[in-house]
Amino acid sequence: MSPEPAFLTLVSSAAGALNERKEDVNRLNVFPVPDGDTGTNMALTMDAVLEELRSLPADANAGAVCRAITHGSLMGARGNSGVILSQILRGVCEVVGAADRLNPQTIASALDRARVVAFQAVRKPVEGTMLTVLKDMATAASSGVKSGLDLDAMLDHVMKASFDSVRRTPELLPVLKENNVVDAGGYGLAILAEGIVAAYAGHTVSVPDFASEPIAVAIEQENDWDDDQYLYCTEFLLFSESATSERLGEFVASVGGSELVVGGDGSFKIHVHTDDPGAVLAHMTTLGEVAEVHVNNMRKQTEARSQTLRAEGTGASTGTPPAPFGIVSVATGDGLAEILRSLGTNVVVSGGQTMNPSTAELLAAADTLNAESILILPNNRNIILAAQQAAELATRPTGVVPTKTVPEAFAALLSYDPDATLEDNVADMTEAAAAVTTGEVTTAVKDSKAKAGEVKEGQVIGIVDHEIEVIGDDVVDVTLLLIDKIAENAETLTILAGEDLDDAGLSKLVERIEKTHPDAEVEAHRGDQPLYPVILAAE
Repeated sequence: MSPEPAFLTLVSSAAGALNERKEDVNRLNVFPVPDGDTGTNMALTMDAVLEELRSLPADANAGAVCRAITHGSLMGARGNSGVILSQILRGVCEVVGAADRLNPQTIASALDRARVVAFQAVRKPVEGTMLTVLKDMATAASSGVKSGLDLDAMLDHVMKASFDSVRRTPELLPVLKENNVVDAGGYGLAILAEGIVAAYAGHTVSVPDFASEPIAVAIEQENDWDDDQYLYCTEFLLFSESATSERLGEFVASVGGSELVVGGDGSFKIHVHTDDPGAVLAHMTTLGEVAEVHVNNMRKQTEARSQTLRAEGTGASTGTPPAPFGIVSVATGDGLAEILRSLGTNVVVSGGQTMNPSTAELLAAADTLNAESILILPNNRNIILAAQQAAELATRPTGVVPTKTVPEAFAALLSYDPDATLEDNVADMTEAAAAVTTGEVTTAVKDSKAKAGEVKEGQVIGIVDHEIEVIGDDVVDVTLLLIDKIAENAETLTILAGEDLDDAGLSKLVERIEKTHPDAEVEAHRGDQPLYPVILAAE
């Protein structure tokens, strides 16, 4: 494409449309806790894109714009929805950045590529999510090309298909229909589409007001990202006059994951995670010449090309030998941070329910450590994808222990072995975390339906594994009932007092627990976490 300032306008309009309506999306979340919401996560991801775009010169062409969008969204992605959005933007930019002009076929190809990239980023794609909305948009674009739609009609056609798809999500995912809800990420994606169309057509943004309809927006899918699927990280240069980025992208997508093809005019840089690098290289030599081949066994952590970067990042230049591992944990609350550090965490990144740290923030924390390898403990189900993306982008071997709660992190850290390999530590720490059952006590921020019954705003709720198991009016009473549900055979009960539970309240709680569960050892600590007066763990 030729330099096109209007292209920047389209992206800015999309980001602005979502940012203005992020609270509409957030208010419609089903789970009645103060969580890092879908609308906020997607909007923050787009904010990172805009920040990257602002650094470009005024005459930046579409290729430069697309590279900035890809990098900004990757580094700024927050939460599951933000990570998936970054992959959608990456797929779109791979096509649009290499296109001569924007036309209906370009739109169709870009959306189809986004579909491929985004679905590869999700371990177990589920119908009725933002991935379904993306797929329906790609299908609509394909049909638009066949129908001979011009660009104006094509953009409008795809945008309308996105909102139609959002409305259908409850028919595709039983849990959505059961709760009379639609998908949050899909709604956010449709808003982005409308923002682009509005800027292109020159009208104001107009989206369906789902908040006024008898539906709500579903919780994000979790634990979707799978960067450990393949064994070998394979990188090389290809010199070929006949190859195209599109064809190369299609091939590497068919043989692996985390694929990337950049370049053109006979020279390409290719990156792919695969189980058969020999087959990849054999195919490429039929197209031209390969050079600067790096094949890294990710389990053995022998990536030769990043040794210099690792040395710079680990303080090797100062003469201080690096530690075998550096550990990054995520938590909010001075008490929780202190405990995590006492158990071996080197850096605690502030974050959790109310604010999910970005990929870039996790990378920045890891970069401060003088260590050969890095372990990241996200301690929240909605931060796992960002942590795994940080591991993919890291210049040192990095593993993610997919902890969903801080108590799981405590158990994981106790099983950490500085003499073990990265893979063994991830496996052993993950297993230790899985042996912990965590309960959380907080206050409902809205009326809702739950496993335990009807929830009213202001009631105290007890949560286990993302299910509301107890409803009541008193923090201590709800905590005791929650313990009854999870601690039948527990030997140890750990109580973490939040900032809303003072020392007197904590002492009262411990006293009652010791009476009702005399065989369990009770360990009480000040976590000083916000919004959750009690976090408890049973082992």
